[in-house]
Amino acid sequence: MTTANSGTGGIRNGVMLNAYPNSIGQKLSDLVAILQKPEFKDTFSLFYVLPTFFNSDLDRGFSIIDYNHNEELVSEKDIEALKNLNIELKFDIVLNHLSVASPQFKDLLAKGEKSAYKDFFINWNEFWKGEGEPDENGLMIPKKEHLDKLFMRKSGLPILNVPFPDGSEQPYWNTFYQKVTLEEIEEKDLDNLQLVKKAEVCSQVNVAIHNSEDLSQVNFGADQDKKEAILQVVNRKKSFLGQMDVNGKSPLVWDFYEEVLSKVGSYGCKILRLDAFAYLHKEVGQSNFFNKPGTWDYLERINGIAQKNNLQLLPEIHAEYGVHLHDEVAAEGYMIYDFFLPGLLIHTLEKGSNKALLGWAKEIIERGFKTVNMLGCHDGIPVLDLKGKEVNGVYQRGLLSDEEIDDIMEIVMQRGGRVKNLYGADGKKLSYYQVNATYFSALGENDQKMLLARAIQLFMPGIPQIWYLDVFAGANDYEAADKAGEGGHKEINRTNLSLEEIEQRLSQKVVSAQLELIRLRNTHQAFAGTVSFPETSENQLKISWTNGDDYAHLSADLKSLSFEIRYSEGSTECFWS
Repeated sequence: MTTANSGTGGIRNGVMLNAYPNSIGQKLSDLVAILQKPEFKDTFSLFYVLPTFFNSDLDRGFSIIDYNHNEELVSEKDIEALKNLNIELKFDIVLNHLSVASPQFKDLLAKGEKSAYKDFFINWNEFWKGEGEPDENGLMIPKKEHLDKLFMRKSGLPILNVPFPDGSEQPYWNTFYQKVTLEEIEEKDLDNLQLVKKAEVCSQVNVAIHNSEDLSQVNFGADQDKKEAILQVVNRKKSFLGQMDVNGKSPLVWDFYEEVLSKVGSYGCKILRLDAFAYLHKEVGQSNFFNKPGTWDYLERINGIAQKNNLQLLPEIHAEYGVHLHDEVAAEGYMIYDFFLPGLLIHTLEKGSNKALLGWAKEIIERGFKTVNMLGCHDGIPVLDLKGKEVNGVYQRGLLSDEEIDDIMEIVMQRGGRVKNLYGADGKKLSYYQVNATYFSALGENDQKMLLARAIQLFMPGIPQIWYLDVFAGANDYEAADKAGEGGHKEINRTNLSLEEIEQRLSQKVVSAQLELIRLRNTHQAFAGTVSFPETSENQLKISWTNGDDYAHLSADLKSLSFEIRYSEGSTECFWS
């Protein structure tokens, strides 16, 4: 098995750092200062800066308010310093949704039907008009044949009821996160209602809010006839957090995309990750996850805008291997994420077997995939991606069997991992989605396993993306996950490291050795050449890179976890073990 690693359309074939602007220290300037240290010389050619780089309000950046840089964390001086380090940038555009705090959604809240952005977002009832029946509250319930097809990221229907200025509530599409908080009212808020017992009503409302009671069940006594007006006052004081789905059929949305891609290009972006792009296209009668051909049409349209701004797209998509969406995206000429490698490597190291990993490596080579691979990342360790899937009545196998995937889940959970699931419209769990843990903890906090996993990742085809916390052997942060409450599972793997902690950890062998391996991968000319996987026994693994007279060879024993690297340095052969 051999393939050339010629890069991905002009993007450097080096190593990519992945972090938030404030993952190290308190802001991006602190992280830049670390990259300027001698220990980090020549380690990274690219930097995937997560979207707290922009103005955002929740989901650690993936609920975008606008794409101006976040002045609390980022300065123009930081951006210039990264350019001086010869580091190219990768950013996100969150195609499917915007924050409720975005100017567009705030305009909708303020003006309702008169808002220029009324159709920028998706009115659920309008979308399903004629394709369902309203319930007792006026919410359109799609026909069962439509509802059964919907791909859900949370329990219940994906809606957020939006209060309009006329006192009505309109349901808008909300695939991902939402939080609605009722704020306590003051007596003056009720001045226009001519209540008999204004102070008593105000107190009743606030007690009910404090106790999380259903206000519709509160009896307001002498003012019961004004109940609807009272509840309208309460609704107008709601505060919202949420990621509201945008309407891909709105011309204003595409004008917005034009502005965003131009702006991120001005920051020095070279790779643009399309977050949640597979949810953007929505059509009655489809799953509304990677609808075809609609998603392809949108992707082609976005790519046209990207090319005008010298950006290369990296579509982000999680789906079962058996669906083979990764094949389809790659066949259109796009880079793809290697979401399979993290789980495959855990399986490989725990079982001491190269079979599954070599099967995937063979596919990368034979099909010419241009990949960005990883171990840990800001999300969890993907497991759904490894599964098989029935397609058109025929079961397409996964990279691992369900039993093997369950073994990975059990191992990582025994080591403290948390689980994220997928749900049906009835609120029932359909499948696990990912397991959240640091990669170091997922490997049992075993230094040698971490080093071997890193070495294999760096020798696999594609651009290696490195989560900052894994470099510093970060363990599961249970306190952060618990503090974040429901839905806070991801915080287990997002610990911010102080500058003092960085200094301390640089003395650890597992850290300094990883940096040596990263530097080798980032600078050695062999990795611009051809990769091969020489035949070995099942519990051995060999990966070789050659480029003219330059070479780098990895030999590993998957049972003992020992490994060595032989590489050229001019006419001299060097060893790393």
